[in-house]
This record gives sequence, C-alpha cells and structure tokens, in this order.
Amino acid sequence: DAYVRVNERFARAAASVAASGATIWVHDYQLQLVPRLLRELRPDVVIGYFHHIPFPAYGIYSQLPWRRQVLEGLLGSDVIGFQRAADAGNFATAVRRQLGYETKAGAIRVPTADGARTAVARAYPISIDAAVYDELARRPDVQARAREIRAELGDPAVVLFGADRLDYTKGIGHRLKAYGALLTEQRLDKTEVTLVQVASPSRERVTAYMQLRDEIELAVGRINGDHDTVGHSAIRYLHHAYPREEMVALYLAADVMLVTALRDGMNLVAKEYVASRVDGRGVLVLSEFAGAADELTQAIRVNPHDIEGLKDAIMTAVEMPVAEQRRRMRALRRRVRDHDVAGWSRTFLADLETARR
Repeated sequence: DAYVRVNERFARAAASVAASGATIWVHDYQLQLVPRLLRELRPDVVIGYFHHIPFPAYGIYSQLPWRRQVLEGLLGSDVIGFQRAADAGNFATAVRRQLGYETKAGAIRVPTADGARTAVARAYPISIDAAVYDELARRPDVQARAREIRAELGDPAVVLFGADRLDYTKGIGHRLKAYGALLTEQRLDKTEVTLVQVASPSRERVTAYMQLRDEIELAVGRINGDHDTVGHSAIRYLHHAYPREEMVALYLAADVMLVTALRDGMNLVAKEYVASRVDGRGVLVLSEFAGAADELTQAIRVNPHDIEGLKDAIMTAVEMPVAEQRRRMRALRRRVRDHDVAGWSRTFLADLETARR
C-alpha cells in the first residue's frame, strides 16, 4: 500500500509540471507503477522507463503477488529499458505468460480502449563518463596518490582491490573466502600480497545489512588474524565512501580488480576501473552475473559461487604477463570509451523520439 501511494505521488507531481507533449523518463524499480499512472493522467506525454537492476526469470518473477500490477505499470511506458538482453527477454516472457499480450522482437502489443499501442522493451546497457575517469587518471596528483597508497600498504608485489556497496548481492564474502583459502594454501605469498576492500555503507538501519556488515568484518578479522605479520596486513578493510579522485587513485594502485557480484544489473565499478587504467595495465576479474560481463569480454569471467574457480581466476590474474594485460586492457578501454553514458542516454532518448513519431 505504501509503494502504491508513493508511486501515485510521483505520477501526480510529474503530471503537474510536464509541458504538453513532454518526454518523461522514469527510473528504477521503486517507481514501476508510475508509467501507467502517468499515462492515465497525461495521455499526451511520451514515457520512458529504465530498470537498473536485473529483471528475474519467469519462474522467480511469477511468485510475486503483485506480478500483474507491476507488468501493467511498466507497460504504461512507450520504451522500457533493461541492462541486459536477457532481462528484456525475461520481461517479455512474463508479459506473455501473465497478460497474454503479443510480443515480437522486443515489441509488445498493448491493448487500449480504442485498439492497441506498441511498447518497446530492449536492452540499453548503462555506462559511465569514461572521459572524466581517463582525465582524472592522467593528473599528476592522482598518480602520485596512487604511488602513495602502494607505499602505505608496504609496497606489496600485488595489490588486489574490491570496491562495493556493503550489499549482499556483491559477493564480498565469496571473494574473502577465496582469498583467505589462497593464503592458507600458500598459493599466494602473504608477505607479498594485500587485498584492499572498500565497502561503502549501505542501508545501515536495515537488519539484514547490519548482519552482513558483522559477517564481513568477522571474516576480515579472521583472515588478518591468521595471516598478518607485524609489518603487513593481508586485508585493508575500509568501511567508507570515497571521493572520485581517491577511487581513481585506488584503481591505479591496484594490479587486480575483483568484481564478484552474485547478481548485478551492470556494475559500473568494473567500467570505472577500466577507464582509469591509462597505463594499459591491470587485470579485471568479473562475475558473469554482472551485466558488465556482456560487454567487457576481455575480463577474466568467473562464477563467484564456484570458490575453486574463483581462486583459479585470481591466480590467473596475479600471474598474467604484462603483454597479455595490455592486450586485454586495450580492448576493454576501447569498449568503455566507445559506449559511454552519453551514448547510452542518446540511444534511449532517440528511441523515445521514434515512439513519439
């Protein structure tokens, strides 16, 4: 009931300020009812919706008590965008199974009082402002800060890096489990490697997130207790949010970036790391369950639920020759540069304009 009330408030507010024939772009799962509500209030406007998180497969989605209301809400849009083609396909399947509407190649025939209209559901992978990260990474003060970070860590031979919101979808525990096992098995030399884990605070008043923080900090403490020396820490755990300049310095300081999400719409951290590597080096280990895996094909793909496979992927990254690092990073940087956030928005808005015509 609260969800419905909030969506109604957003719809009324947008309807009250939109010019005649305006374009309205609605974002994310908090507002899935808004498109239909807006269409009822303002049939003259063009409506786009973008879903930032994964859209579940039908077997999972069908368990939702409000499955039809959510679909009907989203189908108030002219264009419905998703991170991955698989998400758009899951949505179309749910529409066919639940509502019986005709779907074909992303076009959905939506019945109306006077016939039918067409809504388009397709993938628009979101991105970053790659030029900003490239520019920051070339600044002498940021590069100096990267060197300073490595010195503060004791100048280890290998710096592994993870940067996530403290969220149960990010696979931080799986990452720690694999890293701890590699130290225990002595596949990694504990005196020569450090994992820097930035865990930005997230939803700290929610019980599940408080429990997650306790679990992660307990795991970090256990690994450090087993493997720290007087002058060296196995893990530097940082429960803070950092400004962009500091994050770029951390990206430059890291030899290996670990993105082990259990489920993620896109994961822009992976793209930020690539955009920051102006030196052409560094290795990205990327979960196949992050939307970024569809585009960043030169990363080392991994199933984070497979701890043995994750361990092997980390070792492959640590031991990768510089020439191969450069080859992979060149292709990754080209992809991120050529498909930036400006291109993402232009493509989506162009399709909305086509819908208007």
